[in-house]
Amino acid sequence: MDQQPGNRGDIRDFLAGRRARITPAQAGLPTSARRRVAGLRREEVAVLAGVSTEWYTRLEKGHIGGVSEDVLDAVARALRLDDDERTYLFDLARSSRHASRTPSRRRDVEVPPRVQWLLDSMTMSSAFVRNGRTDIVAGNPLARALLAPMYDSATVDKRGRPNIARYIFLDPGAHDFFVDWDAAGVATAALLRAEAGREPRDRALRELVGELSTLSPEFRSQWAAHDVLMRHDGVKRLQHPHVGHLELTFQSLDLPLPGRAVHDLIIYTAEPGTASEDRLELLAGWAATQSRAARPTRRSPRPGPPLLRDR
Repeated sequence: MDQQPGNRGDIRDFLAGRRARITPAQAGLPTSARRRVAGLRREEVAVLAGVSTEWYTRLEKGHIGGVSEDVLDAVARALRLDDDERTYLFDLARSSRHASRTPSRRRDVEVPPRVQWLLDSMTMSSAFVRNGRTDIVAGNPLARALLAPMYDSATVDKRGRPNIARYIFLDPGAHDFFVDWDAAGVATAALLRAEAGREPRDRALRELVGELSTLSPEFRSQWAAHDVLMRHDGVKRLQHPHVGHLELTFQSLDLPLPGRAVHDLIIYTAEPGTASEDRLELLAGWAATQSRAARPTRRSPRPGPPLLRDR
């Protein structure tokens, strides 16, 4: 992550990147054949935002702490930021106002029993809780069965918890498990970037980003793009080692828990009447059987569910 004082490097790169992607024609400004930049110039953004060029130049260099919300909102409109990007910009401004620059280690928030009961009650949907660092901190039996490649990966932490980002970028098997691996990588890096805006001094997050940046060229490329994603919903295609191809819809919901930490409840379901529903039901039946049975010792290999051929 950025090593400059505070988060000035992140502010600079984010604003410059968003400025570069807007053409004068898109902004309703006159164009000329002698332009040296692909996107807008700083002075053009200043005009659109209603501020001086000197002021915007200072802002883009990272001096954002004392900027009013009205001015930030004008800049967001000038740069055509979407809702997630606008929130990220405001998060950067908020965090830059704090005097402390020392990374801190946030205590993990324990998932209350009532949340685990909720997860376990969803027998036909894969449901799990993900924190802002993309750790899977709780899940129901079907989630553990569906995400078995993650839980069985060498990238799990000392408590056996998967980290989605670490699995996607550091485990070669992720390329087979995620049919749309590129899209999964883009979304995951963007989720981490949003968390870095909220908690720029989270030491564990910095360590994770540093690890991924060191070991994964793909992550380094995505991180440098400064894409931001606060919530990730849609369709996920997986190639499960036991039941084959699955096309699932997934929904992310805010899960209020004590403290500042961000937690999402993620639910995967299959469209009724599809082959994916049949395969998910097969996996759910196996998961229910395994959850009722006594846990095997670590020496005993865990049997998989019956194989199901693709239709």
